[in-house]
Amino acid sequence: MKITKQKGTKDIFFDEVKIWEYIEENIRQICKENNVSEIRTPVFEATELYARGVGNDTDIVNKEMYTFIDKGGRSITLRPELTAGVVRSYIENGMNSLASPLKFWYVANMYRYEKMQKGRYREFAQFGIEIFDSDSYLADVETIKISYELMKRLGLYDKVILSLNSIGCKECRDKYIKKFKEYLMPNLDNMCETCKVRFEKNPLRILDCKEEKCNKILENAPLITDNLCPDCKQDFENVKSALDKLNIDYKVDKKIVRGLDYYNKTVYEWTSKDLDLAVGGGGRYDGLVEILGGQSCPAVGFGIGMDRLVLLLTQYNLPKDIDNDIKLFIATTNESGYIEATKLSEILKDNKIVVDINITNKSLKSQTKYADKNNMNFIAFFGEDELNNNKIRIKNMKNANQVDFDISDLDGILKFIKEGNESNA
Repeated sequence: MKITKQKGTKDIFFDEVKIWEYIEENIRQICKENNVSEIRTPVFEATELYARGVGNDTDIVNKEMYTFIDKGGRSITLRPELTAGVVRSYIENGMNSLASPLKFWYVANMYRYEKMQKGRYREFAQFGIEIFDSDSYLADVETIKISYELMKRLGLYDKVILSLNSIGCKECRDKYIKKFKEYLMPNLDNMCETCKVRFEKNPLRILDCKEEKCNKILENAPLITDNLCPDCKQDFENVKSALDKLNIDYKVDKKIVRGLDYYNKTVYEWTSKDLDLAVGGGGRYDGLVEILGGQSCPAVGFGIGMDRLVLLLTQYNLPKDIDNDIKLFIATTNESGYIEATKLSEILKDNKIVVDINITNKSLKSQTKYADKNNMNFIAFFGEDELNNNKIRIKNMKNANQVDFDISDLDGILKFIKEGNESNA
């Protein structure tokens, strides 16, 4: 019986891997330029971390987590998101004593047992940034700016929309929830079953409902942005003003609440203009460090779906030029050819040339077909005739131009490859 991959997972290889690498390289470079440090945390944590951090009444905790009892009788969960894990690490490792603010980034796999959709998997990867110990609105702007830089670097900025909202602090949010529930109460019986449950456990999530009958009821519902306390209102105005000055386009969407309990004040989302697709989002979570047992510490962050970025880049055919390495295949017929090819490859690799050397018993004709199918720019031959004469023959795969070189003529070999590559561009 054939064993197949599990539902909600995927194999990534060949051209798609190149797109992932392209995104990851840009992420690493952007984070380096903004002095953000990488953090790596365990793929599984104590279930209590997510129950307390993400929220017992969220869909993630109630429906989507991969939870099991380990051999020591402990309840363990594969991470469904990474903010709680980074906060746990921040507390456990005493990072509050370090110079602040602290800025971390990660690209990591996460796991949620959820309904499959386009660009959504049960095993998925996210790029995220978490910033600790800054209560200034400028920290919010910084996370938005970094996500904006990534969209621009990938050529996606004109393909996505940035939407903002403020859900206020606990005080103004509690007052709003009371007013919101009073508005909904007369129509609650006419709402979907999910909204009825959320009414008691997490009323703000009702604003995310996609059911037509619920949306009709919500049309005239009070909005949280109209019920912010003066401090939260000013904070939101400051964020918007800074983005205006940075020429970062956005729209205000008063229904954005985000799906996790720990958010407060400014929240935001990136969505695709043409596809019904959420790309990522984030916001401030000033109370989470304290909830998880640490000293009170303001924090803000975001997460962007790597699979969503791959989907968008593929959709718009943007990564067509990302594989621009000079690639050379060296065909050989025996061990002596392999040894000489390996010696030569060390010099070629130092000059940023990708080298693939034959490791099979295939004929030179078959090796040439292999080089062609693998889009090699050049093929070199170390056959018996070449070895006996201390020669190497190099062929430009695009224009079929080929030249014999002395093995020792490294300058000539490099010149032929680099000039040939430029003429092929």
